[in-house]
Amino acid sequence: MINSEENPLYIKIAFSLIIILSIGTILYCGKEILMPIFLSFLFAIMLQPIVVFFNKKLRFPHILAIIFTLTLFVAILSSLFYFVSIQVSDIINDWTKIKTNFYVHLEYIQHLIKDNFNLSKRDQKQILDGAKKDGMKQSSEIVGSTLLSFSDFILTATLIPIYTFLILLYRIHFIKFFCKLFNSKHHTKLQEILFEIKVVIQSYVVGLIIEMIGVSILTTIGLYFIGIEYFILLGIITGVLNLIPYVGILFAGILTIVVSLSGTTDFAIVLYIIGVNFVVQLIDNNIFVPLFVNSKVSINAFVSIIGIIIGNIFGGITGMFLAIPIIAILKVIFDRIEGLESWGYLFGDDLPKTFEWRRIKIPMFKSDNTTSSQNFEIFIKPKTEDENVEVSE
Repeated sequence: MINSEENPLYIKIAFSLIIILSIGTILYCGKEILMPIFLSFLFAIMLQPIVVFFNKKLRFPHILAIIFTLTLFVAILSSLFYFVSIQVSDIINDWTKIKTNFYVHLEYIQHLIKDNFNLSKRDQKQILDGAKKDGMKQSSEIVGSTLLSFSDFILTATLIPIYTFLILLYRIHFIKFFCKLFNSKHHTKLQEILFEIKVVIQSYVVGLIIEMIGVSILTTIGLYFIGIEYFILLGIITGVLNLIPYVGILFAGILTIVVSLSGTTDFAIVLYIIGVNFVVQLIDNNIFVPLFVNSKVSINAFVSIIGIIIGNIFGGITGMFLAIPIIAILKVIFDRIEGLESWGYLFGDDLPKTFEWRRIKIPMFKSDNTTSSQNFEIFIKPKTEDENVEVSE
């Protein structure tokens, strides 16, 4: 291993900048190809314990275990999508009522603007007409981009299950590739990094799923009690968008307000929705996140926000969703490589905790390095010609 102290500081900074720029250029230029692959790797790591269950406990062949796991996963996602589509069709059927209520709220907003900004309705109408003309000029471009985005979505939705299947199928092949890529003296460190990445991603994704379900249920209950018509749909959307830290809940709140105002003429409903979102976020940030999400890797808010912004630039919503897992993987790598520990510390969060869930125990993926060493041993030890190696899951 190269001693980082031998190189001057300006050389190390220059090399770091070159590497960052190179990786950024590769990610930006190949984002259409790389983003589905990254998402597939995330799903593959998440689904691996289920594959092992089918393979080891139920004695399914390896390929059949992968097929059953992916079929179950796709069936759950398809059922959720079908339920959401039914709810959206109900909203479309109520389009006449929504349009009527929209004009009522528009009239109310126009009165507020007139009273507070001395802008007459005629002037407001001229501004809106100008905006409509500009919008009509761009309508064809919007339609074209929407169709292109939809076709990209269909292609990505088709490729991700295929990529996930192949990653699960060739998982051992990829591990052997990493072993051949690095010198044998680094295999122990490689063992620790790969195993910890698996533990971190599995625990993080399971925590996100539990958080998503909890936020969806709480939001649905809150919206039901304040009388929102499409409370189930909006609760599910809030839970899903909450998977994108910091930004997702803001979009969910705005969407909930817009849909709710379209279904009622009571403008006070906005305050009720804000109150529900505030209470749910209070519970989420103080219970769900510390208990289920931040139990393995703690990433500070500054790095998280910057990562989400960069993820949006590179991959849109998919990049925003992948930002935190990728940062978590990078932190695991930085913490275990000599000379990069400072970057791992930068990504971390060592602020004093005002509250800790020390007495509550939840199921977590086992992180025993001894077990990991036994499972990984077959890849880092040389074998004789007569030795038959059985790959352990």
